Amino acid sequence: MVQSSARALAGPAASEHRAPRSCCRRQRSPEQSREAAMEGVSSHRTLSYSRWSYDSVLDDEGSNLRQQKLDRQRALLEQKQKKKRQEPLMVQANADGRPRSRRARQSEEQAPLVESYLSSSGSTSYQGVSGSMSFEEEEEEEENSSSSSQLNSNTRPSSATSRKSVREAASAPSPTAPEPSVDVEVQDLEEFALRPAPQGITIKCRITRDKKGMDRGMYPTYFLHLDREDGKKVFLLAGRKRKKSKTSNYLISVDPTDLSRGGDSYIGKLRSNLMGTKFTVYDNGVNPQKASSSTLESGTLRQELAAVCYETNVLGFKGPRKMSVIVPGMTMVHERVSIRPRNEHETLLARWQNKNTESIIELQNKTPVWNDDTQSYVLNFHGRVTQASVKNFQIIHGNDPDYIVMQFGRVAEDVFTMDYNYPLCALQAFAIALSSFDSKLACE
Repeated sequence: MVQSSARALAGPAASEHRAPRSCCRRQRSPEQSREAAMEGVSSHRTLSYSRWSYDSVLDDEGSNLRQQKLDRQRALLEQKQKKKRQEPLMVQANADGRPRSRRARQSEEQAPLVESYLSSSGSTSYQGVSGSMSFEEEEEEEENSSSSSQLNSNTRPSSATSRKSVREAASAPSPTAPEPSVDVEVQDLEEFALRPAPQGITIKCRITRDKKGMDRGMYPTYFLHLDREDGKKVFLLAGRKRKKSKTSNYLISVDPTDLSRGGDSYIGKLRSNLMGTKFTVYDNGVNPQKASSSTLESGTLRQELAAVCYETNVLGFKGPRKMSVIVPGMTMVHERVSIRPRNEHETLLARWQNKNTESIIELQNKTPVWNDDTQSYVLNFHGRVTQASVKNFQIIHGNDPDYIVMQFGRVAEDVFTMDYNYPLCALQAFAIALSSFDSKLACE
């Protein structure tokens, strides 16, 4: 009761005491309320704008950093490509290459590439077993028709072994023009792969490197196709490096799905030495070290179809690769001489090293020319090679450097062109190209 009375007595007094305070509050006019509301909105907009500006600055800085990173990567890539193009090892196609006139050569005795042989037409004789690659021409009554036939049928101009004079040889049309290419019939793959190219006709092919798969980065598969005039491609050969071999060993098959040593499609192989500087091309015959006496007498021993020797770079000087190619000679009926060595002293490499050039042909790569404008070595591939690569090369004979026996070069990352002429066959040319793919630590 006392507490409630106290509250009752304190209530009016307290209300009387608070009344003046409430009466003393200043009332805002409508204009002031609107201004306060506008200030609140303005402050909120200012805060939102500042946050947006901050986020925008961060985005700009992030995009600038990304752009700078991309610019640096692009600059490094361009610098790397420029350095690669200037690398002396690279051989580029000479876009401005023009056919050069043949230099007059002094008449001298040279071993013919094949024995003198008169064709059935009576207009052209060919020379061959171990010397000049040139084809000797008969004298014709009309020199104009002779010159035009040289251009149209691609008959080789005379060399020092020809009966024509040195003056006529020097004035003959340049043979560096592209060889004519016609569609050849491929009925039996194995027979075609071992048959020498027809004389005067270039066989144009394309090699594709397949790196896809679990282990194809280390052991890619290579496919050889014939380029036809209508743009279609005809499969010829496939090759792949064998695993678990002491030396580089490539199996070559006429079946792209069967690259086994014991398969029916096995046609030959390419084998290197321990250093990777010397290669030998075999057919599918029997190894003489594993052959029985009856096998030795039956004539089924393996043939050596070619040997490739890369010059070692022991001093570390950089430059284009230097290679020599040794192939069996040709008979006077344009068939390959059979080389079936029974020991190491009868091999193509042994004959070449011992200067025993009987029944063999020695070829070498054409020396590239240094171009001051591009700061690189160049060769004239007549448009068949478009990218610089250390693998680009042309094979010639020393007595006739204008006759391109074979040329090989890059046109894309994993695509290469391969053209070959007489006396090479598809298997020989493909194996020579495969040797170029193999790593050569002693040569680079």
